[in-house]
Amino acid sequence: MLNKIFNVLLVFVPITIIAHLLNLSPIIVFILSAISIIPLAKYIGEATEELSVYTGPALGGFLNATFGNATELIIGIFALQAGLIEVVKASITGSILGNLLLVLGTAIFFGGVKRPKQTFNGTAAKASASTLLLAVIALVIPAIFLQTSKISATGGVIEKLSIFVAIIMILSYLASLIFSLVTHKHLYTEDVGKYEAKWSIKKSIIILLVSTIAVAFMSEILVGSIEPLVASFGWTELFIGVIFVAIIGNAAEHTSAITMAIKGKMDLALQVSIGSATQIAMLVAPALVLISLFFPTNMSLVFNTFELIAIIFSVFIVNAVIEDGECNWFEGVQLVMAYIIIAVAFFFHP
Repeated sequence: MLNKIFNVLLVFVPITIIAHLLNLSPIIVFILSAISIIPLAKYIGEATEELSVYTGPALGGFLNATFGNATELIIGIFALQAGLIEVVKASITGSILGNLLLVLGTAIFFGGVKRPKQTFNGTAAKASASTLLLAVIALVIPAIFLQTSKISATGGVIEKLSIFVAIIMILSYLASLIFSLVTHKHLYTEDVGKYEAKWSIKKSIIILLVSTIAVAFMSEILVGSIEPLVASFGWTELFIGVIFVAIIGNAAEHTSAITMAIKGKMDLALQVSIGSATQIAMLVAPALVLISLFFPTNMSLVFNTFELIAIIFSVFIVNAVIEDGECNWFEGVQLVMAYIIIAVAFFFHP
């Protein structure tokens, strides 16, 4: 039933293109493009899930997070090109919050509804969580540096610091990949033999590439309608980035993580949700900082205080949930409630 709904939603891809070419209302174009990205992101998630049967949970989770975050990266690049720096930062914040609280929370809930508890490799989960803590440090330091020094936010020192931190974050993320995929891949081993792939490797790769390319076109249209949307509804770029853009960008991870958790593949669900949040913080955010150097307006790693506090609280509550190597539906509810509280706060934030 769910697959049929997503198949029907694919019709919004050509509809969005037509609406864009006809220069219809930006509000209509934004809604249509947002809807069109959701089924495409779903197929990105499904293709990587199929590939995970052949590659194992560690590499499968990495592929899912990477191609799932391709949507976020593509939207971010077009937003940078349009000079919407605050939207980019807000979408990064929203993606981290969304993956850690909304995606992981709903996955734990639906996976635990018919089970007393779900278990997973606590050592592997803690390794991912510690990388998130490193990401928090990397995101907090530039903001604290700006607050505790007399240097202007537009000064060259902040840009230089952001570039340096961005490079260190990317190197750290690559080190975490070596840990999970090479030196300690045994920690991420999960029996996937009983899960038979529906698609061949060739079909999975083709669907993955086609969906990613289609997302790129839809993302460009989506970003072009953001500024008129802000002017029409009076919503802040912060709220649009944290909630709407982030949820759209996380559609692939959301679908995949829930599906995997329902099937009892909690290790893979964690790899998708926590791995995606880690990749956003440690790879996508610093990559966008470096990419912005090619645009007139450069992006720094200085996030506002409210964004940083929300990220810090999210990382700590996730660490509390996964520290014992097991989870239940109630912990999933707690994560989702935390997300709703933060989302409402961002809505009212000026």
